[in-house]
Amino acid sequence: MSAASKVGLTVLLGLLAAGCAKFTDDGGMAPVTDGVRKEIGKDAGKLSSPEDHRRARERVQTLLAEPLSEESAVQVALLNNRGLQAAYNDLGVSEAEYVQTSLPPNPALTVGRNFGTGGFAEVGFQLVGNLLALATLPRRTEIAKREFEEARYRAVATTLSLTIDVRRAYVRAIAAQQRLALLEQSRQTADASARMMKQLGETGAANKLDQARVSVFYADLSAQVAQARLSVSGTREALNRLLGVWGTDLDYKLPPRLVALPAAADALANVEVEAMRRRVDLIILRYEIVTLAKSVGFVNATRYLSFLELGLGYRNEVETNDAGEQSSKNRYGLELGIVIPIFDTGEARTVTAREIYMRAVNRLTERSVNARSEARVAYTTYRATYDIARYYQTRIVPLRRQISAEVLLRYNGMLVDVFEVLIEERERIAANVASLDALRDYHLAVADLQAALIVGGTVPPSGVVNTTPPPETLPLGI
Repeated sequence: MSAASKVGLTVLLGLLAAGCAKFTDDGGMAPVTDGVRKEIGKDAGKLSSPEDHRRARERVQTLLAEPLSEESAVQVALLNNRGLQAAYNDLGVSEAEYVQTSLPPNPALTVGRNFGTGGFAEVGFQLVGNLLALATLPRRTEIAKREFEEARYRAVATTLSLTIDVRRAYVRAIAAQQRLALLEQSRQTADASARMMKQLGETGAANKLDQARVSVFYADLSAQVAQARLSVSGTREALNRLLGVWGTDLDYKLPPRLVALPAAADALANVEVEAMRRRVDLIILRYEIVTLAKSVGFVNATRYLSFLELGLGYRNEVETNDAGEQSSKNRYGLELGIVIPIFDTGEARTVTAREIYMRAVNRLTERSVNARSEARVAYTTYRATYDIARYYQTRIVPLRRQISAEVLLRYNGMLVDVFEVLIEERERIAANVASLDALRDYHLAVADLQAALIVGGTVPPSGVVNTTPPPETLPLGI
């Protein structure tokens, strides 16, 4: 090989190496961490070393040592949920695929020795490279890079979806706990009334009908308390799963009551525009469409040339004549191998790529329409649940309290019987429970509104076409 050829080969290898993607230090997590912090102000990170796990564990234990607020619960889940860490591992796999795609194809080296008749022998080697894969390397690298960027947004979407789920589970757990406390308090009052009625019955001051009514009232409250205990257990375990806690970490404490209703509801203008701008699922679909458009162009460009190889060969031929004298000849050569598209013309791959592209376009259009509707419904529900909860707290519950006090006065004045007292007590308890449910529904509506504006529902599956040329090989000889 001449000096000029060596220089040219060195320059070519240098350019190819310079175009190769490199692994990031954090597995591609920097945009994910920044995106999550921008949206919800929380820290999310990939735990890649024992030191990372130790620091995360220490912070989780610190957060669990105090009564767990909603924001603390979200942060614990971001640090401790292993399903989220598995999603970050998926991002690392996507980065590895991107780096792998950016690498030039490895050349194949074959060495052989042939023996012929009449003292003829041949030694040679052949260096073969896939020209099509090399020529399309920049396009395939660009597509892989966009797929990697899309995977980053998927990681953001997974993280935000987890935070929304944690907020919902947190609200349900505290509401169930608060309902149990309310019913237990009411049952204690009913228990005292039942004991007093039993004593009156023993003296003949209360008839059997009144005693039975008080007893069934107490029994009914006891059944509601048992159901409330079951709900507390189920909602807390749902929260435990999202937080990723077990063992001694299960002993964390929750506040006894839900956060009070704010003085006024937030007025959000143009929730549809906000959803169109911030929804991560829509961003993912837009990325996918651009990637698919590039993939369609790639498939069209390589439709008839699915495989192309260039071979650089060298042979050394040694021949021995009848006198025992040997002569040696060196031979060099180039050969080109190509698959002839006789049966598979690439039409199926082209049609598949186009259909997948149009599927993504239609999916984005549908998701955009749905996102607008989801944002409108979420905001309407948010405002309605606020008004309902406010009405219960300012009107219904105070009136029920006033009526109960008046009925009790009348009962003490022997103007009404026990039956009316029990009916009013049931109504008062039901109003308090309904007021608590309304407050719970408001906090859930806050989480649903956040979901409708930043993450949406299920993250759409990827529809990117695998554009790597098929791995056929052709035997080349010189």
